[in-house]
Amino acid sequence: MTMRILRAVLRTIRNSRRLATGLTILGLLVLLALFSPLIAKVIGGGQDPVELAAYDKWLVPGPGHLLGTDQFGRDVFAMVVKALAVSLQIGAIAGVISTVAGVIVAFVAGYKGGWIDNVLSTFTGILLVIPTFPLLIALSAYAKNVSLFQVGVMISIFSWPFAAKTIRSQVLSLRTRPYVDLARVSKARDLEIIVTELLPNLLPFIGVGFASSALGAIFGLVGLEIIGLGPGGVIDLGQIIFNAISTGALTLGAWPMFVVPIALLTLLFAALNMVNIGLEEVYNPRLRGVAGE
Repeated sequence: MTMRILRAVLRTIRNSRRLATGLTILGLLVLLALFSPLIAKVIGGGQDPVELAAYDKWLVPGPGHLLGTDQFGRDVFAMVVKALAVSLQIGAIAGVISTVAGVIVAFVAGYKGGWIDNVLSTFTGILLVIPTFPLLIALSAYAKNVSLFQVGVMISIFSWPFAAKTIRSQVLSLRTRPYVDLARVSKARDLEIIVTELLPNLLPFIGVGFASSALGAIFGLVGLEIIGLGPGGVIDLGQIIFNAISTGALTLGAWPMFVVPIALLTLLFAALNMVNIGLEEVYNPRLRGVAGE
């Protein structure tokens, strides 16, 4: 079963250059985030480079500080690398939770059908039309000492319906295929049919759901940070942008505080969108000709 899923993933990647490119960029960003503690240790040379008053304030970019320092004397490059790790964490937390929830709802609704499908589809549709960001603002404003994980859970509550809607429509199509009917005749249990017959064929759709949820969570956290409602005790890309705006960093020559986080977010957005487009090309043949033009 594991080898079958692995072969399906590798075949999907080989069939799309955009998907391969997006995964490569995303992989490099993840590696940068994973090595952020080591990078910070090298920059600090024995001290924490993101500690308050670690260096002089508003140092310009140079050999000692590639991106300069901020208003508190913290090394901006070390901050950006650590902030990237935090942003990826929130994307992973919300992406996994929302994708798992969406997959469960989609398979139950699509495979069982009937009144179960009607109830779950109606509930999913209601959540899809609810404005998410104002609710996140309200929750963040009234919740005290919100942790990174709690923010991820809050964002995932509103982001799973997209994955559920996308996957459910495909389950409705696949459940009538001859090989599924053969599995039923062979007395296979519903869970066995879902895991062995349906799940491998829906990996691209699950990937699209995860990428979309992760991207929405990352930019949702950035939005909360820019208005000053992000989780305390952590530094993410949105908080660095907020500090740059509130202190007028651009006018002080500390342009990396504003430009570099935005550049990383843009790169992350492009990578995840290339993953989405690549997956669309693989499972939607009508897009292959359009993408190749």
